[in-house]
Amino acid sequence: MDLLLPAIFTALTIGAVYALIALGLALVFGAMKIINLAHGELVLLAAYIGYMFESQWGYNPYLAIPVAFLVVGLIACLIFILLNRITRQRELNSLIFTYSFGIIITNAILIIARNEPRMSADMQETVEPLLAIDIFATYSQLIALVLAILLMLALWLWLKNSWYGRAVRAVTSNRNAAKLMGINPVRTELISFVIGALLATVAGIALYTFQPITPGLGHMLTIKAFIITVLAGIGSIPGVLIGAILLALAQTMTESYFNASFANMVSMLLFLGVLIFLPNGLFGKTQRRG
Repeated sequence: MDLLLPAIFTALTIGAVYALIALGLALVFGAMKIINLAHGELVLLAAYIGYMFESQWGYNPYLAIPVAFLVVGLIACLIFILLNRITRQRELNSLIFTYSFGIIITNAILIIARNEPRMSADMQETVEPLLAIDIFATYSQLIALVLAILLMLALWLWLKNSWYGRAVRAVTSNRNAAKLMGINPVRTELISFVIGALLATVAGIALYTFQPITPGLGHMLTIKAFIITVLAGIGSIPGVLIGAILLALAQTMTESYFNASFANMVSMLLFLGVLIFLPNGLFGKTQRRG
């Protein structure tokens, strides 16, 4: 019991950040029907920009969000422009291209920051006890959890109420019908990339504040985002959040009660189980809509 409540709270925090990453991946896939295999590397790039702000200039990592978003957003726009130039075998070639682009980002980070774990040292002050319960959390975990939930709520409201949000949903549902309604699909896809870059930026910096990062982490983040998207099924924001928390719970419980080296294996077993027994996801309908 001593480990249970802290493990659950840690899973909630990690799950909320994972949900931001998965939503960014799902937005791009929904709009363009392309899986951006460099998405995890964009998250990692934002995390390292937060690290540079803290280690080089002594600033709080969250103050790096505007600069990180500018850098990540520009790279996301470059990926979008290059993807639009792919006309033959678009699905396969886009996978190869984004995977290669992710490797380039990873190696650039490796050259600049070296292959050493990095973690925020200034945001590990403990809040005790949390909510009058025997949970010892850090300020970084609390900030990451609250920020992720607020950002997901803002995204849900934007998709539901704004014109461009409804345009993204329309293109995701039926691209040709959206064109007949006067929606520019290319502009809408670019907006999806930019919003995905914003989610990746916040998720990357939040991740850096409470867990170690390494140059090789980006690929695993992409895989976990894809697993969460499959778990969520239809891809609603509450579904993605629940799927992310389930994945994080499987990971943290394995690390707390068994062996940390088995955590990724358990995540993949969960993924395969859902693919076999619930091919439409935990919250999916009979037919997926992207």
